[in-house]
Amino acid sequence: MTEFCYRLTEDSGQRLDRWLAGQSEISRSHLQRLIEQGHVQVNQQVCQSKKHLLQVGDQVLVTLPEPEPLSLEPEAIPLDILYEDDHFLIVNKPVGLVVHPAPGHATGTLVHALLAHCQKPDGTTSLSGIGGVERPGIVHRLDKDTTGVIAIAKTDQAHHHLQAQIAARTAKREYLAVVYGQPSTDSGKIDRPIGRHPVDRIKMAIIPEEEGGRSAVTHWQVRERLGNYALMHFQLETGRTHQIRVHCADQGWPIIGDPLYSRGKSVGVNLPGQALHAWQLTLQHPVTVEEIQVQAPLPETFAKLLRRLKIYMDGL
Repeated sequence: MTEFCYRLTEDSGQRLDRWLAGQSEISRSHLQRLIEQGHVQVNQQVCQSKKHLLQVGDQVLVTLPEPEPLSLEPEAIPLDILYEDDHFLIVNKPVGLVVHPAPGHATGTLVHALLAHCQKPDGTTSLSGIGGVERPGIVHRLDKDTTGVIAIAKTDQAHHHLQAQIAARTAKREYLAVVYGQPSTDSGKIDRPIGRHPVDRIKMAIIPEEEGGRSAVTHWQVRERLGNYALMHFQLETGRTHQIRVHCADQGWPIIGDPLYSRGKSVGVNLPGQALHAWQLTLQHPVTVEEIQVQAPLPETFAKLLRRLKIYMDGL
């Protein structure tokens, strides 16, 4: 059984579930279930109301129950492993691979591949159980059609340590993308809250925090200007669902190939998804505390897109 203890150092007036969601990478829906099931205490008293308003000085204890036995079957799906030891591994996720089981994706996910890769001779699996039955080892997520680096925890200790780095913003997650449009400056920061789209529930949108949106901050820099397009570098300060994709579309430079936020922006290259790549991950090793920095090479479709745009620019 794993416990996390937090103390409110300033008066936010936030609901229990919303405040906890901002302290870790545990999803808000998962936290709400933990609250309802009595696994959350406020000042040493069980609190089963997700709407409980916190006050400065409150101490919150979250207890994660022991994971249920895995019901998923391992699948021998090839993995491009960029780093691995006894505590965690970093994988270069290809386009089209869903990270964990979800409606419509009961098999063939990264989790299924990890269960096979991390299976021990006795049939057990060396993956952290903090993510629950459906998400063993998953520290953070990438969208189905976003490629690149993703960290996987093998132990609960590594999982907690890596998630704490993401929550404290000491882990550095960097992305590359090709966008349609030209930012007016060469670098900047987007600070716009993100929440579920009020009408289209498969999309995210810019939603005020008072209406349920969560703080979302993206730092960006133009790497190369390519006519009506630009190669851009992003660094995440937060990790909301579709964060870079929503922020780019909101700024008027949507990511090329994004089926949700940039329809109609074609470049003559048959892209399997959005031209967004998790390029580099820098973090502290959860045991040795040494800095680990891993890069994922650009997928061929992304490189082909850049070559086509540069050929076009040379022809002008």
